Amino acid sequence: MDKKTEELRDMFLNMTDEATVTERQEETHGSLSTEEKIQEQLLAVVTEMRERYEFNTTLDDEQLATVVRRFYAGDDDEEIAAELGEREESVARARIDLHLFTLSDTETPFEIERLRMLVDDDVSTADCAGELDISEATVRHYQRVLEAKDEARAVNQQYTNEFENILQDREISDRMTGDIQQDGLDDATDGMETNVSF
Repeated sequence: MDKKTEELRDMFLNMTDEATVTERQEETHGSLSTEEKIQEQLLAVVTEMRERYEFNTTLDDEQLATVVRRFYAGDDDEEIAAELGEREESVARARIDLHLFTLSDTETPFEIERLRMLVDDDVSTADCAGELDISEATVRHYQRVLEAKDEARAVNQQYTNEFENILQDREISDRMTGDIQQDGLDDATDGMETNVSF
């Protein structure tokens, strides 16, 4: 390393004042939700939902929190299942219990409102299957979708709103941290441009 390079490096380190930037980062990050706090909040919502509704899922609360995170990150059931080491059907069932819906949940090989009418008329699962020409397992799946959608509507999407608010706090926190890091770098490079000449 030649003398000019050494001088430039020392000047850069002095101007970035790394310890100060780190302190500001921690202060800002601490004022919003930390990862631990976010996980705690997600688990609290999941627990409340499990107590309020009859869940069909076999996944535990930690796994359900992962389903929420990955769903809002844009992952599909197959991708979430791969991370959890579970079957795709198990993830879909858990997602529906959590009131997290995708288009495929209502894209049916039959008219879903017809199933709603049959269920409302207390038609048996076997008779619904015969009427709609589908399997009993398919009837049970879409019946649960309808129930979960009704649950979500009854509370004005309360739980999905809570999930979104919790995860939005994390995004804001991450964005602010990134801005602070960039500001520190910009300040340092601005100083180099104005004060260093060759």
